[in-house]
Amino acid sequence: MQGTPSPSSPSVDTTLPPGKDWLFDYRQIDRSRPLADRDEIARWIPHRGDMALLDQVIWVAEDASQGLGVKYIRDDEFWVPGHFPGNPLFPGVLQIESGAQLACFMFVLRKSGPKSPVFLRIENAAFRSGVVPGDELILLCREFKNQKRRFISDVQGLVRDRVAFEARISGMIMDT
Repeated sequence: MQGTPSPSSPSVDTTLPPGKDWLFDYRQIDRSRPLADRDEIARWIPHRGDMALLDQVIWVAEDASQGLGVKYIRDDEFWVPGHFPGNPLFPGVLQIESGAQLACFMFVLRKSGPKSPVFLRIENAAFRSGVVPGDELILLCREFKNQKRRFISDVQGLVRDRVAFEARISGMIMDT
């Protein structure tokens, strides 16, 4: 993807009741044309190597208040041998970090240029379902509050349409 990704606005009926306890119903969003892949995401947020935990940004609302991303859980990731041997389970803190990276991407997209956001707080975190290698972790993010340098977002991870985690996160732009 060249240039600045622009938020897309497919015809998403946000009046539909979300599945179960979802932040929003993502099922009508076209997932065949992602807004950003790993390389494009790396142009906008500073996460690299093993800590780049967002594989695709699929969709961001025109006002960047909602977004959809994906983390593909692979069996060759650094945490697999130790969490837990013979029965790998994607660590909850990394699930939340994946959602936080989507929130950071959305925040810097509103700022019209790459920035270095940092994660400040996790509130109301809950883990409801295991996430294992081979799973596709669908990430939902909905802005709660947006200020000049700070943001608060609600994030969720879904696996097979079940809520795996949810949390409210806060972040801000680092002084560089």
